[in-house]
Amino acid sequence: MPSAKKTVTRAERGRALEIEPSQPEARVLRRFRVVFNAVKTHFQQVEKKAGVGGAQLWALSVIRTHPGIGVSKLASTMDVHQTTASNLVKALVNADMVVAERNGTDRRAVQLRVLPAGSRVLRSAPGPFAGVLPEALATLDAATLERLDHDLALLIGALHADDRAAGIPLAQM
Repeated sequence: MPSAKKTVTRAERGRALEIEPSQPEARVLRRFRVVFNAVKTHFQQVEKKAGVGGAQLWALSVIRTHPGIGVSKLASTMDVHQTTASNLVKALVNADMVVAERNGTDRRAVQLRVLPAGSRVLRSAPGPFAGVLPEALATLDAATLERLDHDLALLIGALHADDRAAGIPLAQM
């Protein structure tokens, strides 16, 4: 009896980790590797030259640009969870790079300011402070960003990924 030829789906090919270089999945996987490597290399350079992590450097740069900013506004500006911003601020305060002051009528609200040590770190650090990926995305036109958003949403769905990871800076991954 002749055997029926089995059709192999993309999902099965991926599970078997036998992706041929000419397959679209392989080309896309290579592109992700290039993106991840560029991001990783940038953050390694930041840490080596500035002595702080990429997310801390970004927070420091936002605080310098917006003296007196609060933790909530910092979180919003960086598009991270408030707890993440609080942890970044705590590390910067402990390193004497930022001061958190309670001025004005609402003594619960904290205003952040960069100290001289923080300014020195910013002068020594390679840019862009927010990271290479946000800077690169900012150069793309609206239609390209819409396509990327749509296509990445499909990929995230296929991964069954946890959306809460969206609030974690890449520098902390």
